Amino acid sequence: MTHVTEHPLVQGGRSTALASACVRGGVAAGLGLGALAVLVVAGWIGSPYPDSGPGGALHLAAGLWLLAHGVDLVRTDTLSGLPAPLGIAPMLLAVLPVWLVHRAARDTLDVAGGGDRRPPSTGGAVGAVAGGYLLVAAAVVVYGQSGPLPAEPLSAGLWLPAVVVGAAGAGVWTALGRPLPEQRQAAAALRAAGLGLVTLLGGGAVVAAVSLAWHAGEAQAAYAGLTGEWSGRVAVLLLVLALLPNMAVWGAAYGLGPGFTLGTGAFATPLGLVGDPAAPPFPLLAALPDDGRGGWLHGAAAAVPLAAVMLQGGRVGRSARTWTARDTALTALGAAWGCGAAVAVLSAAAGGPLGTARLSAFGPVWWQTGAATVLWGACVGVPVALGVRAWGRRVPRPKRLPVPAEASAAAVRAVAPAGPEAGRVPASGPVPLSAPSAPDGPEGEKPPPETPPTSPAGKTAGPKAAVAGLGLDDDPPYDTYDTYDPYGDSVFEPYDYLPAAWEPGAPPPPPPAPSTD
Repeated sequence: MTHVTEHPLVQGGRSTALASACVRGGVAAGLGLGALAVLVVAGWIGSPYPDSGPGGALHLAAGLWLLAHGVDLVRTDTLSGLPAPLGIAPMLLAVLPVWLVHRAARDTLDVAGGGDRRPPSTGGAVGAVAGGYLLVAAAVVVYGQSGPLPAEPLSAGLWLPAVVVGAAGAGVWTALGRPLPEQRQAAAALRAAGLGLVTLLGGGAVVAAVSLAWHAGEAQAAYAGLTGEWSGRVAVLLLVLALLPNMAVWGAAYGLGPGFTLGTGAFATPLGLVGDPAAPPFPLLAALPDDGRGGWLHGAAAAVPLAAVMLQGGRVGRSARTWTARDTALTALGAAWGCGAAVAVLSAAAGGPLGTARLSAFGPVWWQTGAATVLWGACVGVPVALGVRAWGRRVPRPKRLPVPAEASAAAVRAVAPAGPEAGRVPASGPVPLSAPSAPDGPEGEKPPPETPPTSPAGKTAGPKAAVAGLGLDDDPPYDTYDTYDPYGDSVFEPYDYLPAAWEPGAPPPPPPAPSTD
């Protein structure tokens, strides 16, 4: 028996590819951390009254880098001396680390696939890139424990691997060409969920921007009151920019109905502001709705989820023209669940605690916003999908075309009676040519009319029988072809039957010899 073994060079090539992927993940982590450290150190250098040395700036950069991955931090330098949690992550800070992991995983398969060595599997590429990245992240977590913003261990063990593995998986998916499930319903549900999510977040950003513009004076006063130095104002401006995606998620949650919390016992919804909000002075928080009952302007925010689920259902309905109503409804419901899951994750990342006691709950509640998204999709998206499907399956009514006058006259002649009035033709029709009359008999009697040939079944063989012998259809046009002149020739004489073959006739007689007389 011959045993097939893998060549050592192939094994070494795969191991080299995995090691290279692990290095890529570590480099991606170092690049993201280094970019943030440069920004923080530049702010520390420009500050006229720095509170700590370079070590404090580096610890702050490490804490912000972990916070960008969704890790909750703990503030130890509080006025009361008790540690306070900090869980609201500026979502714009997460763009660079997530993109670096995504690119590292994508390039791992692209470079290995384009070279001579054997590329790693998709699972191996994700594991290697995420492993290298998490090794650097673990070192950063350990380093940050001695600073003013240490990481909360449980949050670091949950959110950090989830974000890194998700970004690496997205990079591998991009390298494979972004394939979708082979099942048509699942692929359509994913596309519709993505369209609904983008529309919902874009509408939430519009709602938040309009509210911020409405309270522009209050926002400017809060910005000027935080600091008077140019370096401090630049830092506040950068923090405002980093929190803009959070603001879009808050606006989407407000339009969905559940709204968001502003401390324990305080809620902001389109129906009004409930409780006593514990909002610190910050420019973006100046866009919060005013106290009291909500009016029609606050209720107009519901147009955002309405437009999102209508587009979502319309996308499913356009893809489901050949599906059953049950498959269409299930696909629309699956799109609602997919969009709801994404909104719940984003809501959890956009909110969190800002301290203890009243500030322990701040921002959207993830399960409420996710459930509201699914409810909107089920109540509005499913009927819209079914309606668009029904509209796409409608059969248009045929249009009546004008009939030519010649065809009308031919139809009248075709249905003319066969009795004594058969020779009558309407005055508007052409006059038929008369057939030559046969000579009378010896007693002045006319010969009997010729009997048309009969078929074996005893029936009269007319144009139908002759045409049937050629294998043509027995359609009405062949019944009337002997009376319809397609060329408009007045000397057109139709056949009573179609000859099976042309038979040569007798040769013409030779011309008479010329006379010699």
